[in-house]
Amino acid sequence: MKNLIIASTSTVFGGKYLDYLLETLAIFFSETDEIIFIPYARPGGISHDDYTAKASEAFKKINKKIVGIHTFDSPKDALLKAKGVFTGGGNTFVLVSKLYQHQLIEPLRDAIFKGLPYLGTSAGSNICGVNIRTTNDMPIVYPPSFKTLGVVPFNINPHYLDPESNSKHMGETRETRIQEFHTQNTIPVVGLREGSWLEVKGDTIKLKGELKARIFTQGKKAFEVETDTVLENL
Repeated sequence: MKNLIIASTSTVFGGKYLDYLLETLAIFFSETDEIIFIPYARPGGISHDDYTAKASEAFKKINKKIVGIHTFDSPKDALLKAKGVFTGGGNTFVLVSKLYQHQLIEPLRDAIFKGLPYLGTSAGSNICGVNIRTTNDMPIVYPPSFKTLGVVPFNINPHYLDPESNSKHMGETRETRIQEFHTQNTIPVVGLREGSWLEVKGDTIKLKGELKARIFTQGKKAFEVETDTVLENL
């Protein structure tokens, strides 16, 4: 049975890394004391070791050990033995390139469908969708494919921002970009606002957090869903 937390962000404005989720994560990872961390997105160009240390500091607060997958001779074997996985944020294209390079896409997908507890934030959430064509990131590298895990039947837009009526910004809003995506694609998109996450238990997907999510489907008007709503028919 699938068991995931797909979060928009690791840090809510004004808070510390993962603080807003730690109480939930203590329960979510209750069956293991060690979690494999996938740092391949490397936000801001920091090293894999430094990124792993940052995640480790947060998880120490709930008595969990974080081990970077990059420290293993065989990342694939490490994944197969994992009792819990966390994929951090950064650049989604860099992350996906590394996952394909290390032949981890299919093993990770298979493990998730077999019940491996998986936490993703930002880029780590993007890869849970059908593909990464609705990420906010620049394609600074070219992965072998935009296809990702497909463990939920839609795409995700983390860090979703609402249009500001008084803004003088002349570029496209997030809503406009997602509407452009739907001129060429039929895959639904869930816009996750900061501090929100999706709780996936088997085939049940529920919105959690304090804010609503915005749902986009091809040819229809976008709509809002309240927290604790079960996302159906997407």
